[in-house]
Amino acid sequence: LRLPPVIDRIAAERRGLILVTGSTGSGKSTTLAAIIDRINATRSGHIVTIEDPIEFLHRDKQSFVTQREVDVDTRSFAEALRGALRQDPDVILVGEMRDLETIETALTAAETGHLVLSTLHTLDATETIMRIVSSFPAHQQKSVRLQLGGILKGVISMRLVRAAKGAGRVPAVEVLVSTGLIRDYIVNEEKTYLIREAIAAGTSQYGVQTFDQSLFQLFQSGLISIEEALHNASNADEFRMRCAGILSSEQAISSSLGQTRGLSPSVKRETDDMFVKH
Repeated sequence: LRLPPVIDRIAAERRGLILVTGSTGSGKSTTLAAIIDRINATRSGHIVTIEDPIEFLHRDKQSFVTQREVDVDTRSFAEALRGALRQDPDVILVGEMRDLETIETALTAAETGHLVLSTLHTLDATETIMRIVSSFPAHQQKSVRLQLGGILKGVISMRLVRAAKGAGRVPAVEVLVSTGLIRDYIVNEEKTYLIREAIAAGTSQYGVQTFDQSLFQLFQSGLISIEEALHNASNADEFRMRCAGILSSEQAISSSLGQTRGLSPSVKRETDDMFVKH
């Protein structure tokens, strides 16, 4: 799946809330299935999945898996989630948090010692937090921020971008993991906009990454073109400047040592072209 290694650490959580976000077809279901499969293969417990429809069948491995389908086994995500909590689950997968009742029940489940995984149609971690909070009436939003700050373990946001070669696509992935700073930014409404900065600053220490950092790695590896990277970047100007800095360093090394390191020749050519065009 070309997912960052930090996702393995997120999958090892025993309780709390893990969210996978992105537009339809971005790879959310596949990513959640991979996380559930890893949990199933590495620890004992009861996993309950609630989906619409069931996309991946999970056989019992180390864990016992119960899969329920909306409109077949249950009338709604919220109803199935309430029923699942009576089955003594350790892990609950909620295919999508579509309404306030489902969101509210999922947060409570995560708060009471379960590991809850779900999806939202949001673009990144900041929008995900804002979407959850804004789902509640205004008078509840402060307490929801406190609750979310205490239970959120990770947000994995996905976009599929066009590969440089062939007709395929590759995932660009933003990953947030909960830290003291992130919790503060979730709880404090006036600081929530700083979350992207905090993710960018936490790359070396926590293994997290923003979309633009993910796009840069894909571009640097020659997997996507500079045009595709700029088209999908959250901050195209900042991204262009970063590419310019890398190119300048490469040219300096090349002229002093008589050889090129780091960027592949094809990527270097694309970067050269970019600064001619722009």
